[in-house]
Amino acid sequence: MLRVGVVGVGNMGYHHARVYSELARDGKVELVGVADANFERAKEVAKKFNTIPYANYKELARERLDAVTIAVPTSFHKDVAVEFIEAGTSVLVEKPIADTIENAKAIITAAEEVGVTLMVGHIERFNPAVLKLKEKIDEGLLGKIVTISAKRVGPMAARIRDVGIIIDLGVHDIDVISYLFGEPVRTVYARAGNVVHPAGVEDHALITLGFDDGSGIVETNWLTPHKTRTLTVVGTAGIAYVDYIDQTLKIYNHEWIREAKIEKREPLRNEIEHFIECVEHKKEPITDGKAGLHALKVAIKALESAKNGRVVEVE
Repeated sequence: MLRVGVVGVGNMGYHHARVYSELARDGKVELVGVADANFERAKEVAKKFNTIPYANYKELARERLDAVTIAVPTSFHKDVAVEFIEAGTSVLVEKPIADTIENAKAIITAAEEVGVTLMVGHIERFNPAVLKLKEKIDEGLLGKIVTISAKRVGPMAARIRDVGIIIDLGVHDIDVISYLFGEPVRTVYARAGNVVHPAGVEDHALITLGFDDGSGIVETNWLTPHKTRTLTVVGTAGIAYVDYIDQTLKIYNHEWIREAKIEKREPLRNEIEHFIECVEHKKEPITDGKAGLHALKVAIKALESAKNGRVVEVE
């Protein structure tokens, strides 16, 4: 049974702790502890999920964990991840993998040198609707994919202060669109700005992604009063509509409309179960360090494009 922990039990980290506690009840893992700089929060979450609170993640790192989720602010990902990796612990780091390319590479290199599993929490890859859509694309049901557009909008997230919306939310759809095309992004052009976010970071953006033979568009903001999470895929043989939240997939062509039969399941649980399986069986995660690095590179290039007002190539 794997010994696991969570560092950072804010909104997302709380849910990681919840899923691990559910897996612990099923006898699949042991939730050793949760750590947070806000020790009162750590104690609250630890009490709820019957584990031990830590005020300092370094103390948790000394507990010889097999696996850990890191859900601290993005600017701390590198330091926390490397601490656990060097202790021999496999790491699931929340997206984005890091705040800079240099820090992302440092995490990847450390994991490779120690030989532990590194996974990045690009949760939408584990959404049942996205998995079904990828299956249908690979079957050729939509023909050749021409464009993929995503809308990810909602209320302001004042708790996010160390990065703007492109790195915080845009990476979700950058990763998914690249996954569905089956190739890396080649070029990026973006427009972005700040309207209301108190930290002065960009709170709205429109990102155009260039592929070898197709395009992607990501619209994202923290200005819309309600959450919308949708994806549209246009192919030569049909068009598909995904609702990430409702986990639905509808496909239209010139003759019929189909709605996929999807077994709805929490994407986070799918993600964590995949992580546990990869750690146990020494498998490469589908959202590995390289996938996380690519999404971060594109997001950073989008920021560069928004600043300079020109198309930017992605390495």
